[in-house]
Amino acid sequence: MTLPVGNDAAHAAFASAMESGALHHAWLFAGPEGVGKASFAKAAALRLLAEGASPGTLPPGFDVPEGDRTRSLIAAGSHPDYREMARQPKDADKPGQDLARSITIAQVRALQPMFMTTPSMSSRRVVLIDAIDDLERGGANALLKNLEEPPAGTIFLLISHAPGRLLPTIRSRCRLLRFDPLDDKVMSGVLRAELPQCDDAEIAALVKAGQGAPGRALGFAGLELAKLDEAMTAIARDGDPGNARRTKLAKLLAPKAAQPRYEAFLDRAPAFIASAAPSRQGRQLQTALDSYDAARALAASARGLSLDSQATVYEMAGLVAKLGEA
Repeated sequence: MTLPVGNDAAHAAFASAMESGALHHAWLFAGPEGVGKASFAKAAALRLLAEGASPGTLPPGFDVPEGDRTRSLIAAGSHPDYREMARQPKDADKPGQDLARSITIAQVRALQPMFMTTPSMSSRRVVLIDAIDDLERGGANALLKNLEEPPAGTIFLLISHAPGRLLPTIRSRCRLLRFDPLDDKVMSGVLRAELPQCDDAEIAALVKAGQGAPGRALGFAGLELAKLDEAMTAIARDGDPGNARRTKLAKLLAPKAAQPRYEAFLDRAPAFIASAAPSRQGRQLQTALDSYDAARALAASARGLSLDSQATVYEMAGLVAKLGEA
């Protein structure tokens, strides 16, 4: 399994802990969403279990060769000493769609029978939770008992996008490993490798939208963010006094088929407004800050209340236009 690009210091810290022979039983991989925490955790879990099954036979680092039994079992979802916990789909026939709001206490309790036995293939087992932020309160309390009295040989890898929101008692039981946003140069390299068909303008727009998180940027792939940015730039440049540009944009993003681009616009517009603030002073700066606050609130309401998309885009574009009116 290939390690995600970036955050070499975090990778090296975990590798050093593995090599020390005194690996802590619970790790909190914390940082912005989309920077590679989960990908690294899966690679680390594979290495831990493969190394436990065949000590001293693997190459350095996190590599596990193709054909390795542990690798095959994890790929098939049938490794007896590995559990991966995440939000489940509401409809089992539609995996990955319409996920439950949280990881439930029932999912945590389902781990208990495994904890009552010793690991099957080595002295180790791994439980990966992506993300611990999604764990409902009852589930968090149930998990805490396992973190306080860890089952023999069990290593917990917990992914968190917002560690400050976790129970302090959970944080205190874990060793923290921080993952940082990637810089623009590294981001550009990752995106060009993943999206060779994209032109320079689209890559640049995706780098901005990703805010240092390749996973976030890739979620916008194929949505022509560069054209959305061009439209907002034109509106912000002169304030759109005749309303023609914002009307055109609202009609463009209103159809049901444009829903993914509409969702991207709700994410991108507040960030676009925020990017204008550093170059402003006085009244212009205050206008940008006020517009940013209003844009964030509008985006949240649009999702939470399912507001009319055409009216929402028109109103959001009006907040962008204030940048040119100030």
